[in-house]
Amino acid sequence: MYLGFLTVCLGNMPLLDKAKWASENGFKSLEIACWPQLNDRDYSSCDIDVETLTEEEAEETKKYLKDLGLSISSLAYYDNNLHPDPEKRVFINNHTKKCIDAAAMLGTSMVGTFIGRNPEKNLKENFDEFEEVFGDIVSYAESKGIKVIIENCPMEGWQKEGLPGTISFTPELWEEMFRRIPSMNFGLNLDPSHLLFQLIDYVKVVPAFKDRIFHVHAKDAEIFKDKLEWYGVFNRQFHKKGETGYWRFRMPGLGQVDWNKFIKALKDVGYDGVISIEHEDPLYEGSEEKVKEGLKLGYDHLKQFI
Repeated sequence: MYLGFLTVCLGNMPLLDKAKWASENGFKSLEIACWPQLNDRDYSSCDIDVETLTEEEAEETKKYLKDLGLSISSLAYYDNNLHPDPEKRVFINNHTKKCIDAAAMLGTSMVGTFIGRNPEKNLKENFDEFEEVFGDIVSYAESKGIKVIIENCPMEGWQKEGLPGTISFTPELWEEMFRRIPSMNFGLNLDPSHLLFQLIDYVKVVPAFKDRIFHVHAKDAEIFKDKLEWYGVFNRQFHKKGETGYWRFRMPGLGQVDWNKFIKALKDVGYDGVISIEHEDPLYEGSEEKVKEGLKLGYDHLKQFI
């Protein structure tokens, strides 16, 4: 195993500068953000413009990453591939395919995304649409030798208040995903933090889905028991600025994920890929210095288990 991080957290810093800092601080890979130059996601960046990427630019990027001792663990573009607006859905699906093209050019084997959700339809109808949309995307990825990975984030309230914004956030839903699209080029970017705050055992899922864990996100979370007992599992209903619900994201080692147990479970099933920090800790945001401090804390905690 080896440690990396998702480049979104360092904002608009040039990719080369992000890579230099990563190398200087012991990281071995980058999960490179590839959102479009213009997009409305609140957590995104465009470190490689896949819409315009040329073979020459790809070779140049590969060279300086290699010189710095870094690999690309995956390209990241997490958006709603089941968007209810047909034009927006086509754009998102096509951009996902552009990421697949770019991954092939850059010599990395994975592209990460969300399935998303159409809030105007029920769960079964969403899975029917998923089967059509991702049947095409995964088939395209297979033709390029690329794997498509899905992060298990609920994205609650993303499209509609009170409704999860994806259909891929629990083991039950993963079973349906893989039943409908059994391709071995389709798997998980497993993030234990999303399971922890849903009160799901994030260790037990590892052997159950050992053949589908292609990439791992390192993000922690902490649950506030007093708030959980007050708000319940559906969380705070009246949101006030500056106040959290019953949980929040943290850097690895500052929350309640047992990284020793989780990483041991991964080792036990033969996983030897990346552990990629996804920095969303609100206590280590607000400046480049704070973000880097958070990444270093996460690195130092995880390193002892790798």
